[in-house]
Amino acid sequence: MRAVRVHAYHAEPKIDDIPEPTLQGPLDVIVKIGGAGVCRTDLHIINGDWSEAMNPDLPYVIGHENAGWVHAVGDGVTNVAVGDTVILHPQPSCGLCLACRRGRDMQCEAAFFPGLSNNDGGMAEYLRTTARACIKLDPSTNPADVAALADAGITAYHAVRKAVPDLFPGTTAVVQGAGGLGHIAIQALAAITGTRIVVVDRNPDALALAKQIGADETVLADGTHVDAVKDLTAGRGGDVVFDFVAEQGAELDAWQMTAPAGSHYVLGYGGEFKAPTLDFVGGEKNVIGNIVGTYADLTELMVLAQAGKVTLHTRQYPLDAALDALNDLDNGRVRGRAILVP
Repeated sequence: MRAVRVHAYHAEPKIDDIPEPTLQGPLDVIVKIGGAGVCRTDLHIINGDWSEAMNPDLPYVIGHENAGWVHAVGDGVTNVAVGDTVILHPQPSCGLCLACRRGRDMQCEAAFFPGLSNNDGGMAEYLRTTARACIKLDPSTNPADVAALADAGITAYHAVRKAVPDLFPGTTAVVQGAGGLGHIAIQALAAITGTRIVVVDRNPDALALAKQIGADETVLADGTHVDAVKDLTAGRGGDVVFDFVAEQGAELDAWQMTAPAGSHYVLGYGGEFKAPTLDFVGGEKNVIGNIVGTYADLTELMVLAQAGKVTLHTRQYPLDAALDALNDLDNGRVRGRAILVP
């Protein structure tokens, strides 16, 4: 099969011909990929940012936002069958450890992470995962239309879901970064909260899209955006600020845009957060990290997606154009999410 593999960090991946994955256990599922999202994390992987944390053997296949059709199942699989349309939670979990028992999939003690850890991902024709990662979809669903919900979607939705108690009518949510994750967060906020939605981005096209999909106000990130958000909120800032950028100083802007007693959700990464301790004590502000989400989050998100309340704005590329997709993402030429289609 054809697959996009990282052979060395700080170098372009290669498109290789490699053997198809095989079943290795009774709960394994082989999925024929119908769509694989291209994520900024893939750029970080290529740059070696995850090498120490995940320590994969090179070369390996990247791609952690995947949907497709079940191709083969292990003897113990009962929840999906060959031919089913599925979207995949990005991190298969064991179901037995205490974190899994508490529904905290991302903290599973025995998880593997196709596309990041020492397990091949989905920028390929086939992928090995497990039954616990599979969410069955309506057979009419085109996997390429929903694939990026498996990471970009679940990550954005997970943060919004956590913040729901603080986003009642009369509050303001600020979304910094209206790209692949941010444009999903905007729709989720509009679908499940009563908050006013203010979106900050440096790209006018991204702001135009944000307005179409649920933003009440948009602010151009031109150096005056912190003050502009304060002006829109009577000097307070957002009750919740979702930072999907979190680098090159944006993480400090998000903190300044967070109201007293508000919460600053950090979803992007690459920068460094620093704040005076007095800001925490005097302002009673919260800083909350967020990585991906739970299996239950993804099932809820798919209900919204299949009801048309959350829609991915995508640009599709054939698998052999994967390097073009990665370069376009790196250079800001993708609105919404790039999707590889084998």
